[in-house]
Amino acid sequence: MKKRLGVWLFCVVMAHAGWASAPDTVIKAKPVYGKEAKLVADVLRQAHFRKMPFNDSLSSVVFDRYFKELDNNKIYFLSSDIEQFEKYRFQLDDLTREGNVNVAFDIYKVFQGRNRARLQQVIDQLVKKEFDYTSDEYYETDRDKAVWASTNLVLDDEWRKMVKSQALSLKLTGKKQDEITDLLRKRYERLLRSYQQLNSEDVFSMYLNCITEAYDPHTNYLSPKATDLFKQQMSLSLEGIGARLQVDNDYTKVVEIVAGGPADKSGLLHPNDLITGVAQGVEGEMVDVTGWRIDDVVKLIKGPKGTMVRLQVLPASTGVSGPATTISLVRDKVKLEDQAAKKQVITYNQNGKTMKMGVIVLPGFYQDFDEARKGNPNYRSTTRDVRRLIGELQAEGVTGIVMDLRNNGGGSLAEAISLTGLFIKDGPVVQVRDSRSRVDVFADDDPKVVYTGPLVVLTNRFSASASEIFAGAIQDYHRGLIVGESTFGKGTVQSVIDLSPYVNDPDKVGELKYTFQKFYRVTGSSTQHKGVTPDIQLPSALKPEQFGESASPNALPWDVIQRAEFQRVSDIDDKLLASLKKNYAERLKSDAVLKRYEGEVAEMRKNLEETRISLNEAKRRQEIDEAEKKKKANDPLDTKITSKEGIQNEDLSKLKDEYLREGLLLLSDIITKRIG
Repeated sequence: MKKRLGVWLFCVVMAHAGWASAPDTVIKAKPVYGKEAKLVADVLRQAHFRKMPFNDSLSSVVFDRYFKELDNNKIYFLSSDIEQFEKYRFQLDDLTREGNVNVAFDIYKVFQGRNRARLQQVIDQLVKKEFDYTSDEYYETDRDKAVWASTNLVLDDEWRKMVKSQALSLKLTGKKQDEITDLLRKRYERLLRSYQQLNSEDVFSMYLNCITEAYDPHTNYLSPKATDLFKQQMSLSLEGIGARLQVDNDYTKVVEIVAGGPADKSGLLHPNDLITGVAQGVEGEMVDVTGWRIDDVVKLIKGPKGTMVRLQVLPASTGVSGPATTISLVRDKVKLEDQAAKKQVITYNQNGKTMKMGVIVLPGFYQDFDEARKGNPNYRSTTRDVRRLIGELQAEGVTGIVMDLRNNGGGSLAEAISLTGLFIKDGPVVQVRDSRSRVDVFADDDPKVVYTGPLVVLTNRFSASASEIFAGAIQDYHRGLIVGESTFGKGTVQSVIDLSPYVNDPDKVGELKYTFQKFYRVTGSSTQHKGVTPDIQLPSALKPEQFGESASPNALPWDVIQRAEFQRVSDIDDKLLASLKKNYAERLKSDAVLKRYEGEVAEMRKNLEETRISLNEAKRRQEIDEAEKKKKANDPLDTKITSKEGIQNEDLSKLKDEYLREGLLLLSDIITKRIG
């Protein structure tokens, strides 16, 4: 059957529960935790899409995840600590069903002792050390390659190299030895205090999330405090710089740029950048935030609208070895209108012909529900705005349109369906399957087509959820050409349950966000895990196994269901697609701009893949100098269109946005083939 669905679809990347600010005198399991754990296990077993039993096999996964959650870098626990609790590897399922979470707290107490002793040792001894930077040794930053240390002597050496690397980084910024010692001491004292502030709720939340995330990465336990943070993140009005952050080893990593926010408008901050310092205003002291708790970093970055914050950043393009850059952002409130679709007209010459193309930048799939409920006939929505922009572009005489979905994290499913309807006649857009294998087909029922002309859709790895539904439908109908990177691969739907009605306890309890449905394209192919593969794949520095849904160890798999009945159009047939691929391949060989871009992307990928940092000062200085020379030799790599509206006459060879440039060239190729 066909249905229309008014569901708000979120693709949210968020850190685990914020840590409480007040320490417990004693870290211990409260009776309410056992009740919550038992309830969560029952709900997941019965309602989660995966229908996976909580058995010995899953118990083993939870066991390993918990140790990794506590000590992700393998720098506190010894192998003997793991062996001490090995007897519980296949018992956590039984204990959880009994409402017993004591093992989690017993493990944490061992971690707590190791952690305090180690950090105190670093503060008392290691930060004062004057290291030899002439020796040829390396520090491995990818701690997944490490194994649990067998002795404290082995850990001593790992910590020596880690602190040495941090000290060298500070030295390369011009810091003297006494400054380096002071900064490192303060860094580790703060880190020690942050661990000391963890309370029983934090420990329970970490453990329970190891259970929930064994089902899939979007299934999470939200503690009472995390519930409040989650609701704040879901608000359309966000104040700050407009970026979502999480902890990555000792760094604060940017995981998402909020459309319409200061970071987005500046173009200075990008996903996977690492924030190492925060300063207030023009002259405020840069505070080193390496090793800080995520909520403490957020407090420094957030602030009143109109105030400036300066960030010290290790760009994703160069990796952890740097060099660091400093950017300035003015805090602002992100509003719905800032996230709305925008248009641009680009006029350029190609092969002696003047081409006039429209570009619609779509940051998200939104709908002003409050105004719609009030009966306001002019309420804002993605479909309404894009329909208006298409009309304006057609009035301006464009011959083709580029829909830019890069960094679009999703939003309203209903809007993804209705937006697709602007480009196709009525028909199915997406299929939804639940845990009982029941499939519903959601369709566009409006036969009117607003735009029938040539269409290119730009995607990147951060196009997710509702973006993937739109791009997948356009591709499946052969209505337009998909250009760019494979999308994120989030093809699941989550629901949130308040646990309090089901837990008879005076203590406040949390909520459970769990996956209960999965999306499928009209062809029957899931968008989960694989995402949408572009017709023309442009050079990308991001590997799917490192970024996106496929990077999550317990992500639901890709699969196929029965195809929905739909009628393809012939806008992008096999013959035309083959010709477009040939044209692109030829440009890749001969086009100087595209070749340079390919080289820059290859360099970025190399930097991202390099996880070993040299601890030799001369080598590090040489690496930084070479990176700076390359940066000055080329225009900055910029793959984001400005949101400026109006007409621009462009020499495409000077257009810094390489994805848009190639999208425009491919759009020109489509038009040329159609008329020639």
